[in-house]
Amino acid sequence: MEIGDTVTFPFGKGEKEGTVCKIMPKTIYIKVDFPKHKGKIVKRSITELQTKGAKKKKAVKKERKKEGAKKKTTK
Repeated sequence: MEIGDTVTFPFGKGEKEGTVCKIMPKTIYIKVDFPKHKGKIVKRSITELQTKGAKKKKAVKKERKKEGAKKKTTK
């Protein structure tokens, strides 16, 4: 997931669609167009969105961390 990507997220009883405008370590800021409020920014947690990209990124970081720990212990 990167800035500018379009995502759907749960909102109320349904789902809304918006574009990612800011990414923090645990949260994402999404710009959404509501009928009476165009360009509203909504804050959601990464775990709440459950996107494939976030899961892959987290898994890659864990693997790199494990590899780095193995290299340090083998010296």
